[in-house]
Amino acid sequence: MEKNKRYPVEKTEEEWKAQLGDSSYHILREKGTEYPYTGEYNTHFEKGLYSCKGCGADLFESPHKFESHCGWPSFDEALPGSIEYLPDNNHGMQRIEIICIQCGGHQGHVFQDGPTSTGKRYCVNSASIIFKPSSK
Repeated sequence: MEKNKRYPVEKTEEEWKAQLGDSSYHILREKGTEYPYTGEYNTHFEKGLYSCKGCGADLFESPHKFESHCGWPSFDEALPGSIEYLPDNNHGMQRIEIICIQCGGHQGHVFQDGPTSTGKRYCVNSASIIFKPSSK
């Protein structure tokens, strides 16, 4: 989340910690990451929506998920208007951080090396999302 920016969904740090638990709190609120190949959605390919674990906002649709072999869930497109893009120059790299537009929760990063026609790879932490199965 961007410092001092207000989002439609706001909670105290105590409320976030109680709701999210340690690992999801670290990722969503402290911009952490999970170890590669450990997240529950890395090789998950059911039909449905992937939503922000912090606020429930829909972020990605299952047809846009692909196997990137990078160790994290990867998507080639986000739902329109669901993601905010911020420059991230930490760790000696130039990256684009992706955060939930509704609560400012850190999701991961987007890279311009995707194998599909969009050319994008949204690299997302499993601990920052929840899956909602499709009823169709």
